[in-house]
Amino acid sequence: MMGAISLANGQVQLPNGQQLAYYDSGAGEQGKPDIVLLHGFCGSSAYWEEIVPALEQHGRVIVPDLRGHGRSSAPDESPYAMEQFAEDLLALLNELNIERICLFGHSLGGYISLAFAEQYAEKLASFSLIHSTAKPDSEEAKGNRDKAAQSLLENGIRSFTDGLVPKLFAPAHRDSMQSEVKHIIEIGYEASAAAAAATALGMKARPDRTAVLERLNVPILLVAGSEDAVVAPANTFTVDGPLVSQVLLEGSGHMSMVESPAELAEALIVFIIKI
Repeated sequence: MMGAISLANGQVQLPNGQQLAYYDSGAGEQGKPDIVLLHGFCGSSAYWEEIVPALEQHGRVIVPDLRGHGRSSAPDESPYAMEQFAEDLLALLNELNIERICLFGHSLGGYISLAFAEQYAEKLASFSLIHSTAKPDSEEAKGNRDKAAQSLLENGIRSFTDGLVPKLFAPAHRDSMQSEVKHIIEIGYEASAAAAAATALGMKARPDRTAVLERLNVPILLVAGSEDAVVAPANTFTVDGPLVSQVLLEGSGHMSMVESPAELAEALIVFIIKI
């Protein structure tokens, strides 16, 4: 049962002065990979609470709280570009002396992962998008980002999160998983409203990175939920080929790490073992 607001057990001051909180399972066995999990918008490392124990048997697991989220500091600037989040991750890896990673990005975390892959492809042992897409926002979605930022600044994080989180779950799970929905809302309350607004504007500005995904020469895992109303499976499954694995989680919405944790963990482990 989920319970934590953040999994962070460490904190580091990055060269830009930011305090970045993160979970680190500790140095793993030689030959096993370094696994990084990036959470979604208005989330924290605690999104991965059900997944981390399964992955720890297969490598060292690093799970940051993204800037402005969880227990990490919120820089006083706007927007937060996806490239800035990627630089935060690079700085964290440098602090931890980690050379190459298996990178898994959920939703916003996927957008950051793509920005990281564009700049630092040599750091990747493998790459995964979970309920995310390499496509840019549509014009309608860009307008919704502006509305989200305005709502956050005018009405605060609690009102925004109350409205956002139920939509992340499959319709059937909004009733059957009420305690889980409530907990994800409580995680969202920890985000800074100004930082969430800056993040929404950063997501709006991100470019089409389909070509980045197509160019990657490492194993790629794409995971989608059949009931995801935020990122449709067709927008996740935009590339194919011998290095690409695609997994559709039946019945899951946008939050498979909470809605279908056993199935998601199995898909991640199968992928990691093959690398």
